[in-house]
Amino acid sequence: MSTFNDPLWLSVLKVLGVFVLLVVMTLFTIWAERRIVGRMQHRPGPNRTGPFGLLQSLMDGIKLALKEDITPTGADKAVFILAPIIAVGPAFLTWAVIPLGPATNMFGHMSPLQLTDFPVSVLYILAIASVGIYGIVLAGWSSNSTYSLLGGLRSSAQMISYEIAMGLSFVAVFLYAGSMSTSDIVNAQAHGWYVVLLLPSFAIYVVSMVGETNRAPFDLPEAEGELVGGFHTEYSSLKFALFFLAEYVNMVTVSALATTLFLGGWRAPYGVDNLWAGANEGWMPLIWFLGKVFAFLFIFIWLRGTLPRLRYDQFMKFGWKVLIPTSIVWLLVVATARALRNQGSADYRTVLFGAAGVMVVVFALSSMTERQRKVKEAASAADYAARERASYANYPVPLTAEQLAAVSPVAVAVADNADTSATATDEGQEANHG
Repeated sequence: MSTFNDPLWLSVLKVLGVFVLLVVMTLFTIWAERRIVGRMQHRPGPNRTGPFGLLQSLMDGIKLALKEDITPTGADKAVFILAPIIAVGPAFLTWAVIPLGPATNMFGHMSPLQLTDFPVSVLYILAIASVGIYGIVLAGWSSNSTYSLLGGLRSSAQMISYEIAMGLSFVAVFLYAGSMSTSDIVNAQAHGWYVVLLLPSFAIYVVSMVGETNRAPFDLPEAEGELVGGFHTEYSSLKFALFFLAEYVNMVTVSALATTLFLGGWRAPYGVDNLWAGANEGWMPLIWFLGKVFAFLFIFIWLRGTLPRLRYDQFMKFGWKVLIPTSIVWLLVVATARALRNQGSADYRTVLFGAAGVMVVVFALSSMTERQRKVKEAASAADYAARERASYANYPVPLTAEQLAAVSPVAVAVADNADTSATATDEGQEANHG
């Protein structure tokens, strides 16, 4: 357990620094998303307010705060107001145990760039992140709207499903680091990042963190085409801005957690520390940490600009039938390799890399099999439709005008005369009534 003997004023300063950092990163992420997606779609994006449009996100936040605050009739007002606070609060609390750098001289005190740490820091992160789900569920329930309620229920099912795979991906890191402390996990990666040694766990976590944050292509709780905005349909003004803030802070949080668990945290990229003795000293590690976080944020933006939204059944099937079973199998492999390492065997890396290769092959083969099954189902459906159309030919149906003319021109003339007579009769009756 890490003990920080910081004076009270330094702890308060750290809290304020983390809060300001998250707000600034949120504003920058929104601006970067609009600019990058704009370039992908061959348009400029925000470029008027401030240099390169950098102040556009700030102006949008101020505008939201100054808009009229509307509470729907029939809504549970207390819960309606409390829900966005519950959603945004845990997003900030998670950063209490994220290490941003080593011990550094801050105003004459040597203190780590971290608020606090304890033996189960990662479990604390999972617990706090789970509380944020209640904000979304309560927002949907208290709005007195069917669409909002459906969005909240979708979000709860989605987050619970993908938190299981996310938690299982963490267990592999715990086994190799021998600790659940975030600082200890970063120190355990001094000689190699876990992204290489535990690549399947990293891949599972990256997919799970996108689903956990309700981001495209997993933004089903906010499916505009189905739910008119999802759980926050009835929200406006500052309350809506809090949900927006919670989403982007959660993006930064899961990116920081991925950096801490798999990319060496605040440590310099591999090889840089050998060329530069001060790469992991002072305030420089904060630059490495933020650079890795921004790389993950770019992946979030890239996915939003390129992938379409999944169907809900596809999303849940992928979580329960692919990610969770894969996580369990990989966890058994990691436990076996860890046992071999504890016994002094040098074959544990062979077991890990061999199992990872086998899992990739199995996943590729299963994907091909699933594709072939869908092709066969489509072909069977087409054959069934063709047989149905063929069976209709045995039933008597009225002849078209062309078929009738080909059979009997006299019948066509009789039909035309009958239509003309009926029209004349109708016109005469209308004239008599007039």
